[in-house]
Amino acid sequence: MRNPLTRKRAIAALGAIAVVAMTAVAVAYWTGGGSGSGSADVGTSGSVTLTGTVTPGSAPGTAEVVTFTAANAGDSPIQVTKVHLVSIAADSEHAACETADFSMADVTQSHQVPAEATAEALPNNGSLVYANTAVSQDACKGATLTLTLSSS
Repeated sequence: MRNPLTRKRAIAALGAIAVVAMTAVAVAYWTGGGSGSGSADVGTSGSVTLTGTVTPGSAPGTAEVVTFTAANAGDSPIQVTKVHLVSIAADSEHAACETADFSMADVTQSHQVPAEATAEALPNNGSLVYANTAVSQDACKGATLTLTLSSS
């Protein structure tokens, strides 16, 4: 007959060995510290080139539709939130044209112009207003106007 006490001792011994083995595995890793540095290049701000096209036929007392496109030569998209009329100039043959009679309110766009876009249509149109003043405005007849625009 086998001794049951020996079997219990063998099981207990195996259990103890298992606990020691698990403990050894649990602490068998390296610890350490360290330091370092890294760097990254962040893109710079870009700009768009705006083009405004005015519906022909402007006359004193009228408002004509202005459509806009934007070109973005950069490699990142650029958000255009507003188009602003900076100035208006008449061609050299119409130097006497009183360009202060023309105005355009800022136009909200909230549009992202993709990278490398050449003529991205902006969603909202402007309105070029030609004031009807109490003096002759004949000097502007047939003039080609150049609008200088900015965006933000």
